[in-house]
Amino acid sequence: MKKLAFLPLAVILFALPLVLTSCDDDDDDPVMTTTVVDIATGDPNFSTLVDALTKANLVTTLQGTGPFTVFAPTNAAFDQLFIDLGVNGIADLDAATLTPILLYHVVSGDVRSNMLSNGFVPSLSDGPESTNVDIEVDITSGVVLNGSTMVTTADLAADNGVVHVIDKVLLPPTVVDMAINNADFNILVDAVVHAGLAPTLSGAGPFTVFAPTDAAFTTFLNSVSVNAITDLPAADVEAVLLNHVVSGNVEASEVMTGSVPTLGANPVNLDASSGVVINGTINVVIADIQGANGVIHVIDAVIQ
Repeated sequence: MKKLAFLPLAVILFALPLVLTSCDDDDDDPVMTTTVVDIATGDPNFSTLVDALTKANLVTTLQGTGPFTVFAPTNAAFDQLFIDLGVNGIADLDAATLTPILLYHVVSGDVRSNMLSNGFVPSLSDGPESTNVDIEVDITSGVVLNGSTMVTTADLAADNGVVHVIDKVLLPPTVVDMAINNADFNILVDAVVHAGLAPTLSGAGPFTVFAPTDAAFTTFLNSVSVNAITDLPAADVEAVLLNHVVSGNVEASEVMTGSVPTLGANPVNLDASSGVVINGTINVVIADIQGANGVIHVIDAVIQ
């Protein structure tokens, strides 16, 4: 199952190959007169980005034929990141730390602003088990990435792609971050916090999370006659939530029919014969939203 309409936010953004193309010397390659790297090096507002790309050894890659779509943070965006991380600058971050962050700002293909739509798109940043971490895009009012990062200038064209300027540095999100970023998971986030599971689900994982929407949680709360998830004992909420989490990064195409253990007391019975159905009645309505430490499948009811 692909990423379907997102109640009603997310739709498929675009299908793009996830191939990181490096520069080579073949005579048949087009001549790159202005690359996405040249756009960055030609603007002093991107000097920190250039320093980061250099330290992570990604300059040559992004000078290749691509094409690449680069969401480029300004120096001011990096300054805020350094404050958030408690470091002084790029010198305090090593290449292993910078590489997944920088690649999370790159999408394969030349995607101009008029091609964008609401939904999720894979970046070039590696997720678990040969996946790529998704970026959420919302064009309802301007272009917003992951719920809060704005595209401030779009469509700086290069010979090997396009650059869109953004006002914050994007960090590859955990499954918890992805829920926080999405307006359809407010009650789920409240439940995770109330149950004290945020640190666990922000860990290395990987986790497969069957994530009920706010509408699904509202139906559940009505069924147990409470107004808010915090009206239930934290231990009870924890028990319910752990029945929604499976160990490993299991994409929809990998789901097999049968009983699967969860991190909770109860296994789930999966039917993959037509889409993915849980315990006979609960449907996966959006599949394969990929985070840095696992994958989310959106479901239309709470597993009890």
